[in-house]
Amino acid sequence: MPSPELKALLELRWANRYRPELSIEELRGTGDDPGSEPRIGTQVESCDANGVYGEWVELGTPTTGTVFMFLHGGGYYRSSAKASRRIASALSQACGCRCFTVDYRLAPEHPFPAALEDALSAYHWLKEQEGSARKIIVGGSSAGGGLTAALLAKLKSLGECQPAAAILLSPWTDLTQSAKTFETNAELDPTISKAYLDRFAKAYLSGEDPRHPFASPYYSALGGFPPLLIQGGKSETMFGDAVAFAHKARDAGVEVVFEAYDDVPHGWQNSDHVVLGIPETLEAIDRISKFFRIHCI
Repeated sequence: MPSPELKALLELRWANRYRPELSIEELRGTGDDPGSEPRIGTQVESCDANGVYGEWVELGTPTTGTVFMFLHGGGYYRSSAKASRRIASALSQACGCRCFTVDYRLAPEHPFPAALEDALSAYHWLKEQEGSARKIIVGGSSAGGGLTAALLAKLKSLGECQPAAAILLSPWTDLTQSAKTFETNAELDPTISKAYLDRFAKAYLSGEDPRHPFASPYYSALGGFPPLLIQGGKSETMFGDAVAFAHKARDAGVEVVFEAYDDVPHGWQNSDHVVLGIPETLEAIDRISKFFRIHCI
């Protein structure tokens, strides 16, 4: 059974579910993106990463020499590095690391492959700063999880070094929305619907094939990817997307840790800004921390 705190979050999500009549500008001003206020004691520093805005977010004294490069979600059309400060500070504290959040360009003003270009530029800058790709773990939530996988596919195509590991939280890796869970979980997921993702896949792709391997990394060759942690909620419409990507990665010889959670809504890992102390959020962050520490320097 979900905790009382999670039930409160679910009620909030149902009350603020997707309204297709709203414009992109209106949708950018609604919803429950993680608050911009990080946890108390967090240090935030702005920087220019090869022309891409980013933020260093640090809570506590780092105990590892590995950086967490975080790519936010938001359907490729909303959210920001600033809106990621809360989860970045939680990750920094739990993983004992510095977290670097990337403010990639958004669609429809900047369609595919702008977000991937920015993620790649920021990764190159970060690798130069840290001196080695092995000192970087890349991760993201939702579209940011898909963008993380797309970055790995792009690095592979360029013959470049992969990060030490990657963390995909409820990742959007297939922009065709073909998973059966878009139908079977339609009445269970208050946050993400097929109609919602169809709309913003179209805005992001701007005429590109939704099976392009750098837009939908499910369709890329996954062999040679670094170890992956993939988390998903069983009641999410996107759950089948995460399951299919995990299976394909394993079949390609990638080390995959797949964690499925009961009752949680999409992006619940981001949600302690809504109801502080959600047990399911704290558990997910703790599992991320354990995976991070196994693969960090």
